[in-house]
Amino acid sequence: MEPSTHTVADLFAQLGLPAAPAEIDAFISAHRPGSLGCALHESPAWTPTQAAFLREAIEADADWALPAEWLFQALCHKGA
Repeated sequence: MEPSTHTVADLFAQLGLPAAPAEIDAFISAHRPGSLGCALHESPAWTPTQAAFLREAIEADADWALPAEWLFQALCHKGA
């Protein structure tokens, strides 16, 4: 059995957010200023449920960890 792989669009859909590329870009642009320098799950962009999902996905190194890491780089990382 092959491991599951998820895309960033899949992650946005899982979080209940619009998942088209333009919508993802718009979300990042809108929320990046308030998210710089924090852990992904600590960004003010998330509801408590979304933040818990992201924290657990990263801590468990789950199938969602790779798209979550990409999202962290795009949304929270100062060098992005």
